[in-house]
Amino acid sequence: MKTETELLAVMAGYCSQAERCIDDVRKKIKTAGLTEEAENRIIDRLLREKFIDERRFCRSFVNDKLKFNHWGRIKTGYELKKKHIKPETYSEAFDAIDENEYLSVLTGLLKSKKRSVKGRSAQEVFQKLYRFASSRGFEHPLIIKILKDLLGNMDYDDTTFE
Repeated sequence: MKTETELLAVMAGYCSQAERCIDDVRKKIKTAGLTEEAENRIIDRLLREKFIDERRFCRSFVNDKLKFNHWGRIKTGYELKKKHIKPETYSEAFDAIDENEYLSVLTGLLKSKKRSVKGRSAQEVFQKLYRFASSRGFEHPLIIKILKDLLGNMDYDDTTFE
């Protein structure tokens, strides 16, 4: 078993490799079997010395999930909540998203998916694409707007998707 000092050094290295949140670090420390007080002292020190910064983590997480995983705000927010990060902390990162880039990611995702979606009617294709974009965590009004642009401005019943 590592001492508190040794574990502090290990955790500093862990946080230096990539952005980490308190929850990630706490889980890693728990595996070492230290007391809760020692765990809190390590985390406090890492916060003080800026090895952990949850706002910085959120900016990185939100950016990466949009660019690489093509996730929307809803799914990304859900994942951040699972890491015990407060909405006030990550709302700043969401506000920093370039709206044109966000719409571009959603449009590209739907265009790509449209090539492989089959349906008996335009309505069925619309619904399948809607569910796909929704499962990626994009917001209802944006999905509807992009789908109407992609599939033609057909008269879809928006309440079907709420």
